[in-house]
Amino acid sequence: MTSSTHSESRDLAEALFSVQGLWCTSCALAVEAQLERLPGVTSASLHYPSATLLVCGQAEALDESVLASAVRRIGYRLGPPEAAGDAEARLEKESRYLILRLLIAASFGMWTMIASLLIYAGALPDAGLEQVLAWVSGAFALPVVAYAGLPFYRAAWRTLRARRPGMDALVSLGTLGAVAVSLWLLYRGLSEVYFDTAVMLILLLLAGRLVETLCRHRGLRALHALHTPPADVRRRQRGRWRSCPVEDVAPGDCLCVDQGEVLPLDGVLREGEALLDLAPLTGESAPRRCLPGDAVAAGCRNLGGSLILEVTALAGECRLDKLREQMWWQQARKGELQRLADRFAAWLSPLAVALALLTWGMALLAGVPGEDALVRALSVLVVACPCAVGLAVPLAGLAGSGQALARGVVFRDPSTFESLAGIRAAAFDKTGTLTPGEPRVLGVNVAPDGVRATLLSLAAKAARDSQHPLARALRRHLRDEGVFETEGIALAEELAGRGRRVRLDDGRELLLGSRSWLAEQGIRAPENGEEASSEILLACDGRWLGSFALGEQPLPGTGETLAGLREAGLALALISGDRRGAVESLGRTVGLSAEECYPERSPEAKARLVGALPQPSLYVGDGINDVLGLATATVGMAPLGASSAAREGAGVVLMRPGIEGVASAWWLARRTRRVMRQNLVLSGLYNALALGLAVSMAIPPLIAVLAMVASSLSVMGNSARLAWHDSAEPAAEPGEAGEPLRPGGGNFAIETKRVS
Repeated sequence: MTSSTHSESRDLAEALFSVQGLWCTSCALAVEAQLERLPGVTSASLHYPSATLLVCGQAEALDESVLASAVRRIGYRLGPPEAAGDAEARLEKESRYLILRLLIAASFGMWTMIASLLIYAGALPDAGLEQVLAWVSGAFALPVVAYAGLPFYRAAWRTLRARRPGMDALVSLGTLGAVAVSLWLLYRGLSEVYFDTAVMLILLLLAGRLVETLCRHRGLRALHALHTPPADVRRRQRGRWRSCPVEDVAPGDCLCVDQGEVLPLDGVLREGEALLDLAPLTGESAPRRCLPGDAVAAGCRNLGGSLILEVTALAGECRLDKLREQMWWQQARKGELQRLADRFAAWLSPLAVALALLTWGMALLAGVPGEDALVRALSVLVVACPCAVGLAVPLAGLAGSGQALARGVVFRDPSTFESLAGIRAAAFDKTGTLTPGEPRVLGVNVAPDGVRATLLSLAAKAARDSQHPLARALRRHLRDEGVFETEGIALAEELAGRGRRVRLDDGRELLLGSRSWLAEQGIRAPENGEEASSEILLACDGRWLGSFALGEQPLPGTGETLAGLREAGLALALISGDRRGAVESLGRTVGLSAEECYPERSPEAKARLVGALPQPSLYVGDGINDVLGLATATVGMAPLGASSAAREGAGVVLMRPGIEGVASAWWLARRTRRVMRQNLVLSGLYNALALGLAVSMAIPPLIAVLAMVASSLSVMGNSARLAWHDSAEPAAEPGEAGEPLRPGGGNFAIETKRVS
């Protein structure tokens, strides 16, 4: 079981599980209904394609043994969430299981179909021979109905026990009904039997189930592509390097990673600089230079010499492991479209049974012979199977999630697909979002009575272990100058969006941060005259020692991406806590006007600005000071390298550098939502038209089978367009819902007094 720390109230909790034994979407609805009857359980959401179950309720009601017992009573098995490899192995086993039954159904069903065709075509010389051939048809249908169709009957019984009969109940009624009608006709001496209907129903449904399993397999393969740590690593023990299983590594252990090897676990670089290839993890082509004290993630390849890594996260707890877990949570939650589809499928099965009985009764009243009336009722049952309705949304969501992950985008919540697709405005943080987050020191301004060497030495102490982009750039510059961090720090405190307060062992207090923050502390410093640069100041015991001017360039492709979003009709904004000169200079570089740039904003002001944007809105930010903005926006997005707080507060996480992922995520969300809606419309129209025709006129059961299977295949094929689509996304698309989005209509201005 995986538990969630965030719940809708203090009394509610969430837990994540995996369910084994599912056969179709009706099984998922049955498990949900069974669990929701338990005391203390408020909701249960089971994502059939990934077999992932999310249960919400009182903490004491989420005990795994209690839930497993309830699920076991209707024939399923509940356990902890599956790893990506386990899920793939399960789907491979399901595929082999389906192929075996499909081969048996095809082998025996072929002779049933040949016998039926000879009878229908009137190719036999006398009625007695037709009667014999009808019995032969039934004999060959027996293995198909008894063995190949067994999973449908088992699932039908389980869903009936859970009082949520669905597609399998209708399939079982249709199959057994066709056999029963055929036996009755044989008993009466007639040869026009419907064993072929039962065979085709099972054969085509098995084929459709196999195609569906292959679609699920492809969608889940993206998770398996994420990094898996090696079985053994080299750990330092008593001054010597020894090989040990990765499971034996504890936080704080030091590992040696040689050139060309992949980092096995998350950690902190301890000795020597490192040149890391992030391409296997993020797709970033340029190697990244890391300094001692920098955090590094599992999955990066070491391009430089041997490095020493101090482990901070165990196997199963690394960032990539958390991404897998986020995908589990994302798959288990249901958006509004999925809930709509579930409600539709839930009442469709009882409605179909009622309509079948009504059709039978009306046919008898109209003078239709009894066997013909039963055949018409049988057609209604077959044609109403809600396979397409149950698959409409989850298959599209799984295909969209897999495609997004392949593009370096992780959706943490399926409802984000729907929310992101409808955004009307996008706001961006500057440092670490539109820029690499690693600016360069352009100049050093020393106080008139100061000494440069002292300034640099104290700056190294003040910036030590800070993960703020400006502090990292300062540390990199100091190392290039030959100044290294030294011991002597008693206490360090980082204030989000302001600066860093450090107390040394000798009692001195260092302040390293923005000009405005030092001014609040009563420390004045002369202007450096460089309007286009960021600036950090250093003070010691209330006295200004010097300033560092830093500059940065936008990430490649930033201007083109923002132009594409504007062309598509989004309102844009650049919101930063940095100085006006730096923000407006970057804005001009990437094509934003001064009215779209909002510098020197505190975290609270950022949130108010995001709230004032045209809604629904998107905010992209990477730092602790962006958490409020991420929470205020309709959709929060964290770029590559974002802080853990930003990643936790975001609904979408980018795994590749730059903001091209923003456009990809938006485009893919719009496309996925469109496919979900198309699937719902296709399945809804099919059931409405097919039921209407089956009730109003005589449709051969075999035609009903073909029509039902065609509807399911259409939904699968439409969803597969997402999974197999590899062409580049368009730069702009028209608005889909709400107020139309006009090309070039993205400019807007917000009254500063409203948000300052």
